[in-house]
Amino acid sequence: MKVTDHIKNTKGKTLFSFEIIPPVKGHKIQELYDNINPLMEFEPPFIDVTTSREEYVYLDRSGLLDKKLTRMRPGTLGICASIKHKYDVDTVPHVLCGGFTKEETEYLLVDCHYLGIDNVMALRGDAMREQTYFEPTKGGHSFAIDLVSQIQNLNCGKYLHEVIETDDCSNFCIGVAGYPEKHLEAPSLQSDLKRLKEKVDAGADYVVTQMFFDNNKYFEFVAAAKEMGITVPIIPGIKPIAVKRHLQLLPQVFKIDLPQDLIEAVDNCENNKAVRQVGIEWAIQQSKELKEAGVPVLHYYSMGKSDNIKAIAKAVF
Repeated sequence: MKVTDHIKNTKGKTLFSFEIIPPVKGHKIQELYDNINPLMEFEPPFIDVTTSREEYVYLDRSGLLDKKLTRMRPGTLGICASIKHKYDVDTVPHVLCGGFTKEETEYLLVDCHYLGIDNVMALRGDAMREQTYFEPTKGGHSFAIDLVSQIQNLNCGKYLHEVIETDDCSNFCIGVAGYPEKHLEAPSLQSDLKRLKEKVDAGADYVVTQMFFDNNKYFEFVAAAKEMGITVPIIPGIKPIAVKRHLQLLPQVFKIDLPQDLIEAVDNCENNKAVRQVGIEWAIQQSKELKEAGVPVLHYYSMGKSDNIKAIAKAVF
């Protein structure tokens, strides 16, 4: 079922969903199941599965370091199929521009269609660690809007090199990212909203936001999006702070602001166990206010661990 249909069927009830990271190659899938299992009591209608682009690793060959391209977290599509089979829940694979050609993207989408996957999240992806700015893969897309257009074309039977007359076209529900505090590369929030409007006009069906820690940022973002003419559901993305290092890491990587009250609460913690509890309590407060405001879904970035997400969901749902 499509994410948008799940939202329509709730009749105003706020849904619970979360995002998982495929295990690093060489690890058992049971590790993933062990983190999903505790969250199933909250009846998520869908689970997002992130996609890893290529990374460079350095191999020591006769005293010389050789740079080699690899993928540390393969198997997003296989993970989606496994989750769908094991839990009978919809999955949303993330589809990236970075690291994939248009042809590879088409093959992935066709496989998703064959597997009965109804939803995809279309993202540009981040720059590689060695890159100052994002650089598109040769033969791949440069922007998420181009990816949205390719998916929408496939929904109409328009493949990259031919149009196929068929009564079995894909009908993907397309999610895209939104940034309440603007994308780190955008010159302004207004220009970033214009890019979001273009993605929606190209066929995006819903938006999931980047993490934020001040709900006013989300409410202002939604109001500004509506004023821009964006009428699709905008799902807030929530990430609980878990370690003290997040005070520096999150603003640096995602260019977001942290409320002073949260900063002081984390600073006063003696250890990361205490920080994790502060993160849980802050996310509970955020979630309750958002739920009271009638958001369609509360979407949590689990980052492979579920104990804190379970504690939050237990207090909210």
